Amino acid sequence: MQLYRHIPAAPSHAAAPVAGKIVISPYDPIYLAENKHTPSKCEPILEPGEPIITPCEPIFSTTKPTLPPRRTPHPDSATRPSSARHFPRPNSHASPAESPPLSPPPHTVSGDTGLLTSTPPLIELLNVTVMRGDSIALRNLSLTIGAGEHVAILGPNGCGKSTLIKTITRECYPLAQPGTSVTILGQRVWDVVSLRSTMGIVTNDLMAQCTREIKGFEIVLSGFFSSIGIWPNHHVTEKQRRKAADVLRFLESAHLGEKRVDEMSSGEARRMLIGRALVNDPKALLLDEPSTSLDLFAQHELRESIRKLAKAGVGIVLVTHHLSDIIPEIERVIMMSGGEIAADGAKEDVLTAAGLAELFGVKAELAKRGGYYHLW
Repeated sequence: MQLYRHIPAAPSHAAAPVAGKIVISPYDPIYLAENKHTPSKCEPILEPGEPIITPCEPIFSTTKPTLPPRRTPHPDSATRPSSARHFPRPNSHASPAESPPLSPPPHTVSGDTGLLTSTPPLIELLNVTVMRGDSIALRNLSLTIGAGEHVAILGPNGCGKSTLIKTITRECYPLAQPGTSVTILGQRVWDVVSLRSTMGIVTNDLMAQCTREIKGFEIVLSGFFSSIGIWPNHHVTEKQRRKAADVLRFLESAHLGEKRVDEMSSGEARRMLIGRALVNDPKALLLDEPSTSLDLFAQHELRESIRKLAKAGVGIVLVTHHLSDIIPEIERVIMMSGGEIAADGAKEDVLTAAGLAELFGVKAELAKRGGYYHLW
């Protein structure tokens, strides 16, 4: 699928979009909806495989929908740990008058002294509502993740985790509402090349694209070009080859360099995609359900690789519904339910048997061993 950038009919007072940039404002859907401008044409700007640019198609209606009511607080909320931020869960019987917008959750980084810092957060979403068809996937969600922070986003299927990732990568756009914004390191406008060195992304959508007869080394090398594999128009330098080889050695996967991806196990292919994200030396790695379809041995190898990255100073943002994916280095856990944040705080405070039982809707027992949490 060819990917495009929206180029709207710009108002007379607006500057022209800059070539090669992801223009989020004033040419983003929020601006277009508020000012009733529509795209006049589309221009291809990147090859397939780049997760940041979105297909040129209608994003949402300019008519603001009526949001369903929120949930009322859980009866046991008063007994929960005070250091974990728990939000009300949806209740279909609540009235709209009882549903004020959520304020942004507190941003707490491990070791935070409470002093102001000049470093902007890695990811900041304010009052974000995203529609998927006629359904609300994210509802007035506010979230801040600091640069260098190790965070897990935990929730059942259908809670909005995948939509959250697509909102961060600009594959989904929020509704036009006052106070809505999505920024990465404080910026709404990003050069694609610069963004690769800020945040690496590994999703199951990328995994599904690895269907050609591509060798592992080519998958890793293709991270420089935001493609899947190397194509005839790509000019690969010797420096890029050395970097790709270094990444494979770091992941203890040099032996997979000459192996075709369609002959690899799911765990081996997943490591190639992690390597693809790492060649640009990102400050953070966003992982979507990394252990899906992996056996126990592959899960163990993958988690050890993620731990190695965390210890090397790469920020980890892990999105999962498997409790055992949360490596010991992760200190903050965010629970999602019904498109909202149900809890946000220190891992020891959020991961309780009662909270997890409510989140997943089953009776549960919780144990901790070797820095990992286990639920049954």
